[in-house]
Amino acid sequence: MNNYPTLHELAELVIQVSGRVPALKSGRVGHTTKLDGSFVTAIDKQMQEELLEILMQRWPGFGAIGEEMEHSDQITVTKANSERGYWVIDPLDGTTNFISGFLFYGVSVALVVAGCPILAVVYDPVRDEVFSAESGRGAYLNGQRMTTVSEPAIENCIANVDYKRLVGDLSAQLVRCPPYRSQRNLGASVLEWCWLAAGRFQLYLHGGQKLWDFAAGYLILMEAGGDATSLSGKPLDCGNLRKRSVVAAVTPALLVQWKSWIEVNSKVSKNLQY
Repeated sequence: MNNYPTLHELAELVIQVSGRVPALKSGRVGHTTKLDGSFVTAIDKQMQEELLEILMQRWPGFGAIGEEMEHSDQITVTKANSERGYWVIDPLDGTTNFISGFLFYGVSVALVVAGCPILAVVYDPVRDEVFSAESGRGAYLNGQRMTTVSEPAIENCIANVDYKRLVGDLSAQLVRCPPYRSQRNLGASVLEWCWLAAGRFQLYLHGGQKLWDFAAGYLILMEAGGDATSLSGKPLDCGNLRKRSVVAAVTPALLVQWKSWIEVNSKVSKNLQY
């Protein structure tokens, strides 16, 4: 039987490792470009190495993957550890923000067992905010329980929308006749989930996230009382590395309204990503 960490232990570990990297508070560092065109810094790699090493030392019963690992290694780990569990690490999400001095980025760690996240910590080093959740036991911001905000009418909502990953007519319709009051795109998925859970905006739409982008934030949102699916209506299974689209809201009822509008205003439903 595996020895699970407490949520406090996991949060303290993420804070401690992040605290060893003073540049996380300010950004603007050098970078290189990966084969997929995205940016990476030495800090991404340093954070991943330290988190992987400590997690594997303290809780050796689980596998572990990080965003900066080779894809073939990620597949091997997830397949070999599907039932007993594996850590999912995004050592620095929002790297483009980070290197530009746009202070919105975060560190994410989740424990996934049998395809479901059961522990999650997302740390914002700039604001010193720790978002965390444990399956069935609630979501927390700096140790204080988060609960669903009062449900606004959809026309009064703020939405976080990533336009560049959406397909077909949906982007155009969102520009022409949005159902919400205002729109943002903040550029760091792991924090966007948490800000949604905290009610800082109320609707979320993203055309394609990888496992490390959503594993922790999805649990935090659900435990705070929100809800999310893929655009095609399927649950966000964390049991493999397939990229997912995301549609989410601060309450289940608001998600129904949001998804209904998307379905009516999209002519590409047969092509919607998983």
